[in-house]
Amino acid sequence: MILIADGGSTKCDWILLNAEGEKVFKTRTKGLNPAVFPELVLEQRIEENADLREVKDQVQRVHFFGAGCGTEKPSSRLAGIIANFFTNADDVLVKEDMVAAVYAATDQPGIVCILGTGSNSCYFDGKDIHQEVASLGYVLMDEASGNYFGKRLIRDYFYKRMPPELVVKFEEKFVLDSDEIKRNIYQQENPNTYLASFAEFIFTNERNGYFYKLVHEGLEDFIKSRVLPYKECRTVPVHFIGSIAFFSEDIIRAVLQPYGIEIGNIVRRPIDGIVDYYRKNVLIGSK
Repeated sequence: MILIADGGSTKCDWILLNAEGEKVFKTRTKGLNPAVFPELVLEQRIEENADLREVKDQVQRVHFFGAGCGTEKPSSRLAGIIANFFTNADDVLVKEDMVAAVYAATDQPGIVCILGTGSNSCYFDGKDIHQEVASLGYVLMDEASGNYFGKRLIRDYFYKRMPPELVVKFEEKFVLDSDEIKRNIYQQENPNTYLASFAEFIFTNERNGYFYKLVHEGLEDFIKSRVLPYKECRTVPVHFIGSIAFFSEDIIRAVLQPYGIEIGNIVRRPIDGIVDYYRKNVLIGSK
């Protein structure tokens, strides 16, 4: 059996497939970003899941695609943790989330963008992934991501730029004591996930001019920084992966229209697309 995982900083989806490509189960753990979380946290988040504990001795292969797995040191660390837990797995593979995003979005040349807790992009030539701009994470980059919009909301609240009717709702939903916010950002282990938790306020409330402008500006920054640098951006479709993209499709289309860029697939949860890829190319399709 093969266990496939799509992991971010906030959550990680796992699907177990048998040799015929049939789904045995689907489960979810908390985020498993090895560039953000220490080893002990990563171990605990895997071990506390009852579904994974139940099948740990039956799993023969584990293929993990995740945020923070684009460089050797963190990806090797996570691979070791996974191998120690699934002791009978003789094939443990850890790759960055961009690979999973491509698998979920397309098998043809295109630009693939991730808009989740963090953000990123790549050009897929039909075989290999190419990245024009390195990803430096939530402090310096991550335009149009959950943590980007979370920071914008918090700043607008404290600078008194948020509309009064939204201020009331914002105060009802979140703890906005300045010391508590600073503690979570500067003293806790995963400030990017904390910041991203504020972004749901945009997408769980009725759309208005303030939210539209906020999201439009973030997406405009992302397109300029993460799509336009690719010379292929006007000759291939641009695909989007993640909840931020899913809930912002109309604004994405509005932002892309002046550039003459073709929009491709928009996928909320990449795990199902990854499973289809494995069924076609790794399991059934490879027999």
